[in-house]
Amino acid sequence: MKFKTNALVALVGCAAVALIGATAGCSSATDSPAAASAAGESTGSFPRTVTHALGSTEIPAAPKRVVALDTSYSDATLLLETELVGYVTYRSAGLPDYLGESRGEFAPNAVAVGELTTPSLEKIAELQPDLIVSAKVRHGDIYDQLSKIAPTVMSETTGPTWKDNIRLLGQALGKEDLADQKIGAYETRAAAIGADINTKADNPTVTVVRFAGEPTARIYRTTSFSGIVLADAGINRPASAGPDPAKPSSISNDISPELITEADADLIVVSTYHSGDGKSEAAAQPFLTNPLWAGLQGQKVDVDDALWMSAVSVQGAGGILDDLATHFGVDRRRG
Repeated sequence: MKFKTNALVALVGCAAVALIGATAGCSSATDSPAAASAAGESTGSFPRTVTHALGSTEIPAAPKRVVALDTSYSDATLLLETELVGYVTYRSAGLPDYLGESRGEFAPNAVAVGELTTPSLEKIAELQPDLIVSAKVRHGDIYDQLSKIAPTVMSETTGPTWKDNIRLLGQALGKEDLADQKIGAYETRAAAIGADINTKADNPTVTVVRFAGEPTARIYRTTSFSGIVLADAGINRPASAGPDPAKPSSISNDISPELITEADADLIVVSTYHSGDGKSEAAAQPFLTNPLWAGLQGQKVDVDDALWMSAVSVQGAGGILDDLATHFGVDRRRG
């Protein structure tokens, strides 16, 4: 059984033109900070200095053209209703389907500036951005070069810090309130769906198991992206998915085929990375053909690996919630 993923995320976005620049003739109805925030406009004062993982950056005016050098920041730029002009590719070309209509609204002319690991400084410069955003773990080594092109802001890392990273981008865009609104709306929805699931299915346990072309399988911990989404929904996890006391930053419990029983739960979410060369699928066979795998009591459900593993964003989290609601037969609460 596979989930049918529909991760289109409803964005507030009243008027796309507000993202290109408010004109002097705007009516008083859009002059208030609350109205501007609802329309996706910057409500912060500029110039401003943003403190981040590699120091501090002065941003002279509200950014209108953003280059995002991590896929999570591409998602965050669209979430915060700002024009994305450049992005990096990872696993597939173009912006992913789960971003839905926001691609046409906030990234109509966006172009790829290279792969995640090798962005092109020349292509970035050609786009004349007024903000570049990434993470130190991704592109800290070219921060100085990027800063010569446009104001550049970097978080320490990506993944589990996704909510803080959205708020950091919100600071850079002057959209702190909008960032909090979007995160808050997601958290409210997650809690509601989780409550419905727990009521209907009597507080089920859920594990997330991934086959990623390695000799081990990964049980994703509560400290991972999917683990955070499940925690926000109040979904119970088995002990094998708990945090690692010896390494709090660990996001997965890597197990051998002999330990596959640690993946058992009422629902076993199965995610497989498809590398295109068959190696990942081959590496999964010692697990999938193990009698212990067949003997697990929980229901196994295959999911979209790109959504559950790569889409580290509010939009991706929304897709995970869609999958959970669909499986347990509860309202997706899309409004």
